[in-house]
Amino acid sequence: MHQKPILVTAVDSHIGQRIQLRRVMLGLTQSDLAQRCGISFQQIQKYETAGNRIPAARLFDISQALQTSVAFFFMGLPGNFPPETKSNRSMRVSEQKSDDPLAKSESLQLVNLYWNLPNDDQRAMVMKMLKTLTGNE
Repeated sequence: MHQKPILVTAVDSHIGQRIQLRRVMLGLTQSDLAQRCGISFQQIQKYETAGNRIPAARLFDISQALQTSVAFFFMGLPGNFPPETKSNRSMRVSEQKSDDPLAKSESLQLVNLYWNLPNDDQRAMVMKMLKTLTGNE
């Protein structure tokens, strides 16, 4: 019996982007994450690029390895897709907007540096400085 190939959806692509975001936020390589999950780094690469769909049990394993909830991977996902997407669920998520701060490696670097500060007092000082500089005090 011939089986239809599974088409990757916009949701798969979104989840892959969120896995990559969390992995980079923690300063992990694809190999590091793969080792924690007991799979190959190529498989992680395929998940992040939506080359392969992620089984629910594997997504749970990845959430444990990345020290976050499964819900993290669905955050920011629109509740309703635009009409043109509903008829074509295999449509991929479009390129992230260039003004999206999470799309910039500089943002991820900032998050990593912030969380690598040795104590809460230093993080509070950095936060206060940023609020002052942006006028959000």
